[in-house]
Amino acid sequence: MAGQGAGGQVVLREQKHLAQVPVLVPGAQVVHAPAVRSVLRTVAHAAAVGAVACLYGDAGQGKTVALQYALSQLPHPARVRRVHVGVHPTVPELRRVLADALELGRRLPRGAGEADLTLVNALRQPRVLVLDEAQRLPGPALEFLRGLWDHPDTDTALVLAGAGSERALRRVPALASRVLTWELVPRLSQREVATVMAALHPLWEDVTADDVAWVDERVGHGNFRTWAKLTSHLTAETYGKGRAVVDRRMLERACARLMGPL
Repeated sequence: MAGQGAGGQVVLREQKHLAQVPVLVPGAQVVHAPAVRSVLRTVAHAAAVGAVACLYGDAGQGKTVALQYALSQLPHPARVRRVHVGVHPTVPELRRVLADALELGRRLPRGAGEADLTLVNALRQPRVLVLDEAQRLPGPALEFLRGLWDHPDTDTALVLAGAGSERALRRVPALASRVLTWELVPRLSQREVATVMAALHPLWEDVTADDVAWVDERVGHGNFRTWAKLTSHLTAETYGKGRAVVDRRMLERACARLMGPL
């Protein structure tokens, strides 16, 4: 079920934990599609053994939703720490954001060697460190991560995610060789789209298979984010109309809003 968060943000709830998964559509559900189940297994495995995992796939394929949901289902979700990086951060910048994520604050020494030792000590605790948009990291920053996770006392799992993250990691073979699982989140197949959308939101339950195929060929192309935006437009159009039936004309209008000026 879905509920309103602070500032009107919609988050998805599951019986076991609260999944902080931002979506565009009130009433949407996390869909246990094969890709989501696979991400659940990968994240759980990496967290259990303190390993490195890479989550990749084209933009808009649902990586963030799947990852957020998987993290929320861990036995100890409070141990998850997020690392927010800018574009091409330097090693000192990455060191600082890692310290912030690990809540070291001003306790991080000024000297690089002492600071790195402080980070290693913090990484001895069993945690899951999540670094989204990992493709932003240049070689020196990735080498720095490799050094931290090479330390025998490190017991923190590292999840690197983002469109193109696998290519970035491949440029640093010493780190790539330490990746336990390379998890590709693919686009939805034509066969999956209708089932996934009907499970995502009730609006799609009565849409014909032909209409779903038409939308996917026109704008959807198996891209989860695109389908979520379509659902958002349809939800806005049917708001306050009870159980509205989505017809071809409504789908045409929703598609036109996504296609932009020609």
